[in-house]
Amino acid sequence: MNTLYTASTTVEGGRTGRILSDNENLNLALSVPKEMGGDGGSGTNPEELFGAAYAACFGGAVQAVAKNHKVTLGEEFSVTAHISFGKTEEGDFQLAAELDIYLPDFTDLELGETIVNEAHEMCPFSRATRDNIDVTLNLMLDE
Repeated sequence: MNTLYTASTTVEGGRTGRILSDNENLNLALSVPKEMGGDGGSGTNPEELFGAAYAACFGGAVQAVAKNHKVTLGEEFSVTAHISFGKTEEGDFQLAAELDIYLPDFTDLELGETIVNEAHEMCPFSRATRDNIDVTLNLMLDE
C-alpha cells in the first residue's frame, strides 16, 4: 500500500474515557448508552464514531463514482449510517451496518443503484467490513 495519510487517535479509559487525535481536531468524551447498561451520558460512543466515519467515506466514494459516470449529485445528497451492536449466537459481540444513501432529485433508479454498488466496491470501509459484518445498502430517491 502506498500510504497517503495516517491518522493517530488515542482513547484513554475505554468506553467511558476520552478520545484525542494527535492533531487535537478530535477531542471527545465517551459514554456508554443506557441500552448497553451505561449511564447514557452526553459523550459519544464507538458506534456513532464508526457510523460517522463510514458514512463520510462512503459519501466520498459515491461522489467519485458519480463523477466517473458524469453525473452531478449536488450538495444535498447524504449518507446516513445506522450501526447496530449486538451478540452472535455464540455470544461474541458483533456489528451490523445499514447505509441510507439519499440522492435527491435523482430519477434514474438503475444508474443510482449502479453508483451505490460501485461505491460499495470502492469505499475502504466497505472493503474492510466485507464478509465481516452485515451491511445493507438502501438507495433513497425522491418520488
